[in-house]
Amino acid sequence: MSALGVALLAGGLTLVLSLALPVAVRPLLMRLGIMDVPNERSSHERPVLRGLGLAVLIAMAAGFLCALLLPGGDASPALWIVAGASVLSGLLGLGEDLKGVSVPVRSALLLAIALAASALLVWVPQAGWSRAWVGALPFVVQALLVVYGVLFVSSYINVANFMDGLNGISGFHGVIAGAAFAAAGGLAGLPWLAAAGLVLAAGFAGFLPWNLTRPGAFLGDVGSYLLGGATAITSFAALMAGVPVLATIGPMIIYFGDVGVTLAKRVRAGRKWDEPHKEHVYQRLQQAGLSHVASSGITAAFTAAASILGLLSFFLAPVWWIVLLVAGVLLVALYALLPRLAGLSRDPA
Repeated sequence: MSALGVALLAGGLTLVLSLALPVAVRPLLMRLGIMDVPNERSSHERPVLRGLGLAVLIAMAAGFLCALLLPGGDASPALWIVAGASVLSGLLGLGEDLKGVSVPVRSALLLAIALAASALLVWVPQAGWSRAWVGALPFVVQALLVVYGVLFVSSYINVANFMDGLNGISGFHGVIAGAAFAAAGGLAGLPWLAAAGLVLAAGFAGFLPWNLTRPGAFLGDVGSYLLGGATAITSFAALMAGVPVLATIGPMIIYFGDVGVTLAKRVRAGRKWDEPHKEHVYQRLQQAGLSHVASSGITAAFTAAASILGLLSFFLAPVWWIVLLVAGVLLVALYALLPRLAGLSRDPA
């Protein structure tokens, strides 16, 4: 079987398992009493089962193993690193769902996962999966890349957790980000990246029906940490493999923009940035009268547009990438203005 065939099989297996496993996982979560009770950050009004991201985690782990172990697959070091760090991110979230993890311990473990993944992706032997550009850099520059990777991965796991506040939003994000990475893998000739993207997209596609139909269920921290970890680590791995930088960050700029703009507004207004709130762009769209799915769909549409802009960098000379970058910044700015355009003329006090 070809590497592409194995990648497609891995994605198909992940989708089937993600659709089916909640049948077994839901009763377990109900027995454990893992419920999401509405609070200051919530956009729902009744307790809802959470932690269904455990099914996505198991499905994606199986998909990664399929891509890595089947004959003909691209068992690249990069895919091993992406798979391992993604699963560890989900397991950290699972610990938070089950027992709670103190902030210092959670932060230390997040940084440890990000550090291990970033260091391996920068310093693992390059032959067979990465272009030579990283190995040709001075050691000090390689070390700075590791520092960047740690900050990038750990921050995006938190970003994905902050953004997991409406039905559909995380599922849509996983599907779009995974599809973008799969396309980038195909365009760059990197089967391992195509496999990683397909597994990510399929895992969260299988969750969506359980999230969007009654009685509904939430990912929980296990799912949002998995989403953030898998997306950020795949993005950083793609960058280290020579994929154009805009293609690696395209699926992430709307999420980063939403969180960044919201936190900046809170700090400017003298409010504590780390307090629970409902001031993100996607939440304010829902407060303006849109349904959960409509608000999540708008965020997803902007993410898809940003992803397409990133993928266009494969077809344009680097000198033109500045045009794509400016277009991406304008896209984030337009997204941030949407609540006002929807009728919320002032920022929350």
